[in-house]
Amino acid sequence: MPVAVLGLFRYYPDMKIRNARFYKSVSALDQLPEEQLPEIVFVGRSNVGKSTLLNSLTGRKGLAKTSSTPGKTQLINYFVINDTCFFVDLPGYGYARVDKGRKHEWGKLLGEYIRTRDHIVLVVLLIDSRHPEMESDHHMTEFLDYCGRSYGIVLTKYDKLKQKDKARARLAMKRYSFNSKFIVNYSALSGQGKEELLEQLAAYTG
Repeated sequence: MPVAVLGLFRYYPDMKIRNARFYKSVSALDQLPEEQLPEIVFVGRSNVGKSTLLNSLTGRKGLAKTSSTPGKTQLINYFVINDTCFFVDLPGYGYARVDKGRKHEWGKLLGEYIRTRDHIVLVVLLIDSRHPEMESDHHMTEFLDYCGRSYGIVLTKYDKLKQKDKARARLAMKRYSFNSKFIVNYSALSGQGKEELLEQLAAYTG
């Protein structure tokens, strides 16, 4: 990780997103890109705000398609960032109204991709700050630990919390995300957390 420590000051390289574009969507592992670029993967429950966060991070409002209908993202979606890395948007998990057959296929695709893809340098796990102790999110951190993946946590919709709930959300994260590289509080509405998250991501794209 290209992080230098100078005296008491810790420097994180800056990541400015100059350009971002949709690359491709895939529905099977044999369709994954052959390009040797690092992949930063965004994963979370359905309706946690992955597409909104990607649009906020890149400054491209319509880059990732947002929807009020949970389970809208059904494919692995690739976006090229600065022509140097991929941001990868995975299908959401945990949405009960998806039929069992489709849910199984999504889970299998998501699990195999995370477990076997050599180009993954970081997984960004998005968790709804209003519901920080969902069992499915616990299972995802356990799976990432099992796979030996580096991961960080983003608490989305942070602007919707009262002060007492913010403390509760942070405490919940610390209880079951011992191996996370970072925890960032994020609000796509206000932009809170954007610069902090970009600094964290820069350490994996240099």
